[in-house]
Amino acid sequence: MRGLRYLLDTSVYSQRLRRKPHPGVVRRWSAAGDASLAISIVCEAEVLYGLEKKDADRLWVEYREFLQNKLVILPLDRKVIEIYAKTKAEIQASGHTVGEFDLLIAATALANQLTIATMNVRDFSKVPNLRFEDWS
Repeated sequence: MRGLRYLLDTSVYSQRLRRKPHPGVVRRWSAAGDASLAISIVCEAEVLYGLEKKDADRLWVEYREFLQNKLVILPLDRKVIEIYAKTKAEIQASGHTVGEFDLLIAATALANQLTIATMNVRDFSKVPNLRFEDWS
């Protein structure tokens, strides 16, 4: 995907749904521009689950207006799941753990040579060779 630079993790992507989004995220998102941003299908699933769980009209309106169909959604393909499996084994061998969804998002970034935009540095810092930026 030409022009893509960042893969937003759920902590960043979901900021648009908050009544008061984190100013650092707003600033960085605006500076980068939608054309350089993507999300993993896993991130989209997490956000949709949250919307279903809360079932708040305001959140659905915000989602449809500001997030739905705005960014490229990258799939879980063969390359991503192979990177996921290898990376998970490496992390476990080092005595650490990373949440399954975060690891799938990280594998998507690695497979597509993107930098993760996150507010969750602690978990993403455990992933070997992953480029990430703290947008908080």
